Amino acid sequence: MMVVIFVAQLLVALVGLSHGQSLVPGVVIFGDSVVDSGNNNNRLTLVKANFPPYGRDFSNQLPTGRFCNGKLATDFTVENLGFTSYPPSYLSKEAQGENLLAGANFASAASGYLDITANLYNSISLTQQLHYYKEYQSKVVAIAGKEVAADLFSGSIYVLSTGNSDYVQNYYINPLLYSVYTPERFADLLVQSFNSFIENLYNLGARRIGVTSLPPMGCLPAAITLFSGGNNNCVARLNNNAITFNKKINAASQVLKKRYSDLKLVIFDIYNPLLELIKNPSNDGFFEARRACCGTGIIETSLLCNSRSIGTCSNASGYVFWDSFHPTEAANQVLADALLLQGIDLIS
Repeated sequence: MMVVIFVAQLLVALVGLSHGQSLVPGVVIFGDSVVDSGNNNNRLTLVKANFPPYGRDFSNQLPTGRFCNGKLATDFTVENLGFTSYPPSYLSKEAQGENLLAGANFASAASGYLDITANLYNSISLTQQLHYYKEYQSKVVAIAGKEVAADLFSGSIYVLSTGNSDYVQNYYINPLLYSVYTPERFADLLVQSFNSFIENLYNLGARRIGVTSLPPMGCLPAAITLFSGGNNNCVARLNNNAITFNKKINAASQVLKKRYSDLKLVIFDIYNPLLELIKNPSNDGFFEARRACCGTGIIETSLLCNSRSIGTCSNASGYVFWDSFHPTEAANQVLADALLLQGIDLIS
């Protein structure tokens, strides 16, 4: 952990030495609720977080649509890269003019590698997120010109964080899907979508792409509540499925990097850093990893996590999870430090 902190501090120091310049021209974000900063706010969907107590520890204590009490891991990453503001949610009123010249956030809560996952919750599918990105590119060219735009598109870091919803909010609760696909075959289906998305993004000019692995899904508070059979232990079969998928996506990334010699593609390991936080929370200053801060901490998320949720903790800094699916700001900072160490290749 000290190595992670040292590297983070070193990179931040380098940013300071560069007179306020960021290490890359922009950050572009795709995915689900782990990185959604508000694109679901005005959609007709139950999966949103633009109300208290979400955002209570964010700047001005205002909910933004982030599924957290404060900052997301990607917010910390953007800060570590030297930016003074976050990529605007593409569907927000802030996403216009020069605000688009340092990237944008296209993520949508309950989206997944499969478009059908997003369709179940009226979220923005990866296919649609990519369509919005093409639209974004046209806007940037109109604002800054082709040369500046091309440098932004090729030099930016692209982050993709998704897949959890495909399992927890689709595969495990969809009898038809679960009966047709074994976990192995389902993972292959998701990897096909991963390959297609990365290739499409590459063809649109992206050269620095970071993709998060699946977390230890069986240790999420809601997953334990729903799938553990009444005990408080992590659900082994869910974690094993995450491990299977993570191995497959790492293998697929190696094939893609051989195919495209100028592509920098990093698979960020979220599984092990988060599992370490859950198994040994006190090592990083946490005291609660089974229950989330919001409400009872065992099932609440999205609309179930609201200002009337009984039992919500007063100080989330000792909790690994904010709601039953998503980490607290404090946990996100620990995860962001781990991501920074793993992603050095993307900024070298």
